[in-house]
Amino acid sequence: MKDKGRMKGVILPGNSTVEFKDFDISTPRYGEVLIKIKSSTICGSDIRAIYHEHLGKGPEGYQGVIAGHEPCGKIVECGPGLRRFKEGDRVIIYHISGCGVCNDCRRGYMISCTSDEYRKAYGWQRDGGMAEYIIAEEKDLVLLPDELTYSDGAQIACGFGTVYEGLEKIGISGNDTVLVTGLGPVGLAALMLSKAMGASKTIGIDIIDERLKIAKEMGLADHVLKAGLDNVQDILDMTGGMGCEKTIDCSANEDARFTCIKAARRWGKICFIGEGGDCSFQPSPDIIHDQKTIYGSWVTNIWRMEELVEKIVRWGIHPEKLITHRFPLGRADEAYALMASGKCGKVAIVFDEEMK
Repeated sequence: MKDKGRMKGVILPGNSTVEFKDFDISTPRYGEVLIKIKSSTICGSDIRAIYHEHLGKGPEGYQGVIAGHEPCGKIVECGPGLRRFKEGDRVIIYHISGCGVCNDCRRGYMISCTSDEYRKAYGWQRDGGMAEYIIAEEKDLVLLPDELTYSDGAQIACGFGTVYEGLEKIGISGNDTVLVTGLGPVGLAALMLSKAMGASKTIGIDIIDERLKIAKEMGLADHVLKAGLDNVQDILDMTGGMGCEKTIDCSANEDARFTCIKAARRWGKICFIGEGGDCSFQPSPDIIHDQKTIYGSWVTNIWRMEELVEKIVRWGIHPEKLITHRFPLGRADEAYALMASGKCGKVAIVFDEEMK
């Protein structure tokens, strides 16, 4: 077997730093492919649960592998037994590799795979995208159309897919005024997709001025509000006293979640996407008497991610527009530090043609 050489990869020790290590470039086995990474974006969950400290336990914990669960690239070598993909294909990687045979995997929700032995998330329990190459299983791949860039694809791999799942649960149409709290990359994606799905008015709330500016200047939010005690009244004033048909929290902040509940109109639908944190409310006056519904949504399934790729092309939108900073792999320490600061949109590690 020919030696493919070595590559640099990023490890996150859990103390708000980045380590660079050398790794062998592996040969794909049965059902696997070797992918040349073109773009690998940083997710908020990487910052929350790995970069600052390792919060996950057992099979859910970060296991010291190459970081990065939002990779996109080109297949450069195929192992035996492939059924669909081939060398040269541009692909997005669904970021959890499941057993494939449990009930959740059969539904396409590998995120919820019930196998402790076989469920392994890229960048958490198996090597991820913060390196020059990645080994992935064919069953975890989604084809990237020529109309989309690799950085579009990296965004779809987690953030946009996660948002789309939540929006599909609550439904978005031209009938809706949509509120999004927390305008990090996931919240910005929620605004972009809500607009694409026809929302008649979008409102965004955040505490960080840079994020509010991005949402407003990109035309994603018709109105932006600095997080504060008057947010609910401000939204009622904007909506004729009625509130929003759909509200989405992407912040995991307790006050923001309560704003989503209170700012939703009667019969409104509320979706919690942001992970962690708490939420306190009074069920009868806040939910039951106004016939409101709260939905929780965790990532998406692989067929819906494939459906989203098709719709993104149809809608003519580009997720990469949310990327405010691109770094080469050698400056990954700067990239993670910037993402952790929150004073940015999406941050990407990029290679080759994606280095703009």
